[in-house]
Amino acid sequence: MSKRKIAQKKLVLILLLALSIILTACRSSEPSDAQGDSDNSSENGEVPVVEIVTFEPPSLGAFLTPIIEEKTLDENNGIDIEFTERAPSAYNSEFASGQYKVGGSAALLSEALRMDRDVPVTYLFNLFDYWGALVTADENIQTVNDLEGKNMAAAKSTTNYAMFQYFLQKTGVDVGNINAQDAATSALMTYAEADRADAVQLWEPAYSTLTHDNPDKFHEVDFGLNKWEEYTGSENIPYLGVAAHQDWVEENKELVPKLYNTYMEAAKWTQNNSEEAAKLIAEQIPGGNADVIQGLIEDNDLLGLNVMPASEITEDIEAVFEAGLESDYLESSPDDSIIYSETLD
Repeated sequence: MSKRKIAQKKLVLILLLALSIILTACRSSEPSDAQGDSDNSSENGEVPVVEIVTFEPPSLGAFLTPIIEEKTLDENNGIDIEFTERAPSAYNSEFASGQYKVGGSAALLSEALRMDRDVPVTYLFNLFDYWGALVTADENIQTVNDLEGKNMAAAKSTTNYAMFQYFLQKTGVDVGNINAQDAATSALMTYAEADRADAVQLWEPAYSTLTHDNPDKFHEVDFGLNKWEEYTGSENIPYLGVAAHQDWVEENKELVPKLYNTYMEAAKWTQNNSEEAAKLIAEQIPGGNADVIQGLIEDNDLLGLNVMPASEITEDIEAVFEAGLESDYLESSPDDSIIYSETLD
């Protein structure tokens, strides 16, 4: 082989080697797809996940859920809320056991009862004030005294029913003479519409949905709800909110204000956008009617939407506990730690 050909071959080899080095350098300077996915996973992992269990619709605990999810209000506040819906009995069991550390259908008397049973929880903030109703299609039931000897359907594991019992006792009714059938919150409307009970104790949004769909069938029976201030000296009845196990709160104090702000923003958005909010909420309720929900939001007397830090309504909360003691629902007054004392605003 001539010297010229040998020189040409060496030049080609040098050029190929140089090109290989350049291409390798270019590839190493660009992130691979796998690296990009890893970076995204890392970023997502930095958003704290909060698992919250609530009652299944129709219930107040699930009322703001579709708003939070649709408007990503949790993400806007730096958290990722994962909601799980349960029937009341399952909710109480799974929250009490610590399977879920945060409860979004936390009724005050239920949380006090948990404390009685050595389950340390704390009421973080209020969502709704108490309102309940007793409806019947039986014209022979005009007062609560007429319930004695009758069948009544109720979600007996709920605090709404516990508060209802308190008011019945204040009127002098012997609760033991009423045959109360236990039913899931989602089944109460069915009990009423199918005449499976002489009367049904329920609340919003089921009450307004039921009376809207059956305008001439039912009448409401007064059980003394408007006498609360006379009985206790308190104007408001804090009823349902968000509670958590105290050990979870100790480990996640920085998340509590984020939770509160998420729900507060959901409440404000709902009230300022009642038509759109009603459609989102109604879609989650079996047989839900957006017009009924919109009316509830705009009126709010029956809905009782009232998002407040527990620390700002201490006296009202204590009045509810006193009612639980008086009706023998509670054996003792809960420890002060049941009311979350930190500022959330």
